[in-house]
Amino acid sequence: MIDPTPPQSNAPSAAQLAVSYFFDHDAPAIAAIADAVLPDSDDPIAVARALYLEVRDGLRYSPWNVATAPEGFRASVVAARSFAEGGHCIDKAVLLGACARRRGIPARLHFANVRNHIGTEELERQLGTDLLVFHGYVELWLGGRWVAATPAFNRGLCDKLGVAPLEFDGVHDSIFQAYDRKAGRFMEYVHDYGSYDEIPFELMVGEWRRYYPKFAALGAWPKPGANGTSV
Repeated sequence: MIDPTPPQSNAPSAAQLAVSYFFDHDAPAIAAIADAVLPDSDDPIAVARALYLEVRDGLRYSPWNVATAPEGFRASVVAARSFAEGGHCIDKAVLLGACARRRGIPARLHFANVRNHIGTEELERQLGTDLLVFHGYVELWLGGRWVAATPAFNRGLCDKLGVAPLEFDGVHDSIFQAYDRKAGRFMEYVHDYGSYDEIPFELMVGEWRRYYPKFAALGAWPKPGANGTSV
């Protein structure tokens, strides 16, 4: 699979509305979600906000449920999962992006490396680092600009960890909880990979191999121990 080139223009392109391998929003599983949210509304911001909440809280965040083959990241595959199965940040970003595209809102993905990810202490122990590589969120074209949204962290998980749920108003970028409710540092972006119309799958997996020797050795994502996130 050839990695896509990051968009060269700030304005949305036809590709950012199109059905594609990962954004397969012509699938029934995507239609069932996207078409049911504010079905009579033609307000892109209102629709985007409602879709954000649907994806954020409709599928729990799991840093363990990470596919190692491209088909595992397709929006329709993610949409078919149960709440309990959960999804990784990229899974949920693709799902929100596919739902947005189906409703006529251009969408693309953005990737970065972060420290102090939410609910990943056991994963960090297994990976040997607190650097989470290729954290993903979605950018939606709203009000004449790209607006970032991170639907990864469901409300139940945030409540358990003492972090305010990340909200999205459709106007301002919403990409991380920088501090917990006690004003302790919680999340920090340390490297930016930029924006893409599709998941740059080969680049992503290559970066996982480079930063995570255990992943490179096993060829698979670690499995949770007794302390794995379950909310």
